[in-house]
Amino acid sequence: MSQKYRRYPLKAKEAKQALTLASDKLKFNLEVTFGSKVLVETVEADFGELLLINGKPVLFKIGEAVLPTLLAAEIVAKLPKIVVDMGAVKFVCNGADVMAPGIRRYEGTFSKGDIVVIVDEKHGKPLALGEVFYSSQEAANIKKGPVIKTKHYVSDKVWVAAKSLLE
Repeated sequence: MSQKYRRYPLKAKEAKQALTLASDKLKFNLEVTFGSKVLVETVEADFGELLLINGKPVLFKIGEAVLPTLLAAEIVAKLPKIVVDMGAVKFVCNGADVMAPGIRRYEGTFSKGDIVVIVDEKHGKPLALGEVFYSSQEAANIKKGPVIKTKHYVSDKVWVAAKSLLE
């Protein structure tokens, strides 16, 4: 990373609280994915905090929200997918909300407010994470307007900071 960030381990109680917050938002237990004995570190950054699990940037925290990074493949693979057409890719990768006309299909079920992963139709690569405005049943009938509020995307500050920790 070009800037110096403060990195330190979290106390067990703080680590458990962060994992619980993320688990509640994602609707699956992260302790099952990573185990109960994990080293959780935090890296303070200008956007908030990156949370590392066993040295890997898995979660980020902005305010009270704790969400996964796009680099957390074991989490991203479990999320419902929204497949967008190739015309929407450049907009999504610049942080735009996902609009109904750009959505090709929905994979998995979700409720209003759930976190979903947005992938491109050609390669199926994760482009962004977002919070849906509708349930999966409602979203299937939406033909115009925003469907997903983008929370994290390829090339944002979280992505850049997380990638630099892997170098």
